[in-house]
Amino acid sequence: MQSKKWHIATRAPESLLRRFDKMSPAVAQVMVNRGFDDPAKARTFLYDKRTTHDPFTMPDMQKAVERILHAIREREKIVIYGDFDADGVTSTALMVQALQALNADVAPYIPHRVDEGYGLNDEALDKIRADGASLVVTVDCGIRSISEVEHGRDIGLDIIVTDHHSLGAEIPAAYAVLNPKIDGYAEDMLAGVGMAFKLVQALIMAAGRDRFFADQKRADGSNYIIPLESLFDLVAIGTVADLMPLDRLENRVLVRRGLEVLNRAERPGIRAMLELAGVQMGTVTATTIGFVIGPRINAAGRLGDAMLAYDLLTTSDAGRAALLAEQLQELNTRRQSMTRDAQQTIAAQLGDNGDTPALIFAGDPHLEAGIVGLVAGRLTETYFRPAVIMEQGETESRASCRSIPQFDITGALDQCADLLVRHGGHALAAGFTVQNQNVPALRERLTAMAQDALSGQTLVPTLAIDAELSLNELSERLVSELALLEPCGHGNPQPTFLCRNVHVADYRAVGQTGDHLKMKISRAAQPPLDAIGFRLGEWVGHMPERVDIAFQLEVNEWNGRRSLQANLQDIRRAETHD
Repeated sequence: MQSKKWHIATRAPESLLRRFDKMSPAVAQVMVNRGFDDPAKARTFLYDKRTTHDPFTMPDMQKAVERILHAIREREKIVIYGDFDADGVTSTALMVQALQALNADVAPYIPHRVDEGYGLNDEALDKIRADGASLVVTVDCGIRSISEVEHGRDIGLDIIVTDHHSLGAEIPAAYAVLNPKIDGYAEDMLAGVGMAFKLVQALIMAAGRDRFFADQKRADGSNYIIPLESLFDLVAIGTVADLMPLDRLENRVLVRRGLEVLNRAERPGIRAMLELAGVQMGTVTATTIGFVIGPRINAAGRLGDAMLAYDLLTTSDAGRAALLAEQLQELNTRRQSMTRDAQQTIAAQLGDNGDTPALIFAGDPHLEAGIVGLVAGRLTETYFRPAVIMEQGETESRASCRSIPQFDITGALDQCADLLVRHGGHALAAGFTVQNQNVPALRERLTAMAQDALSGQTLVPTLAIDAELSLNELSERLVSELALLEPCGHGNPQPTFLCRNVHVADYRAVGQTGDHLKMKISRAAQPPLDAIGFRLGEWVGHMPERVDIAFQLEVNEWNGRRSLQANLQDIRRAETHD
């Protein structure tokens, strides 16, 4: 029951908090903690739904747009080459539907995780070329596909790379390369689907100035126009599911607008998925994307074929959508069970002697390729160490990595490039393919790097706490005010508060395996405050009478009844006041 390190924000001066008129002191404190000591900028953050940057400030954007519009005019076949995760699937759907709206001859291609692996591959490009395509647009992949892009050029394909992953030592020699991390664009942390959206934005701007597209008419006499508003839901799903920072204004605007579309559930596939998951229409938040929509879309690529999720997002047939949603539900349930079993197996290998290695490096030939990233994430969360989890093949193995802020895992893999077939990712999440003969050397090098980087540090997760409150400050009105901070997620977490020395009126373990904790907190002259602590079930049997609680405040709705609830992030004995 190791507690996290609590970092309690310094309370802002009362004179500053008073400047945030029409905000409670608690919410004003949260805004200051987020870096907004100017109330006007805070209001922009809370209410802006319009700010997006000019896509043509991105290097190669003009070149990419001209090539795509030329392909549409000449009826060239275009293939959108995506990835099998939620970001890649939504990126693919967005680009295909946008180009279809411009009357393009366009088709999707999403590689199979097990058979092909991540990113471009020569065999797929050969097939695409043989099928008559002359232009490939990648989404959420390609920035490190140096040799594959070269192969594509050699066989007669023009390739436009759109990606958002970290740049390698070399940029692929594609027809055009669009990546917000390349100098020139105002926002460097778009998702893959955000990058695809910027290309679509630019296409709309350019097509609107192009007489050819103005003269083109559908059978009903209407113009070919990209329905941008109806694509925002895809942008929101991919951005949140890929853990892009929601403190960046453009991401925030894109997700806010996307949530408005999601709450109308205009896509039959989205509606079917939400209904099956028991999510009430109109209540979708970024949290819903993160815990309901995203995992189900990801499940298709993890345990089956990502085209199942693509078909769900793009179908206009409600009956087909219902069948596809059921298939995704079944895959997601199986994914949960497999992840739990694999995590327990690897945790047992690590033992319980308290001597966790600087870097967890484990593999198994029986691990499904689609869950290694989830297992790595769970182990990193549990042990607060970088984790490399590998699906071992006969001659090659594929791995997913998750890390902690103190260790840049993609930077570490860059220093091991001579041992790897391919690799890429972000500072906290990455993947690679390695020849089995190089695995021992890779393990040794990565472990040494982690030991060097983490030596002397106290490795426990830090919990940022926005403010200390008294129990009588907690109310549904405060929850409503905090809702203005939505969308919350990576980079803009839900506010976390602290109440000290609270009396535990009741507690019990809940969940199928007793992993979770349900509590009631006494409140003077008020009904007890309900509290739920996910993965805090081990406190049962060790619960003191009084505790300090770190929590996020929410309203729980069940069977038409609304009640205030503390979503516990951590617990300490009341006498501990670090």
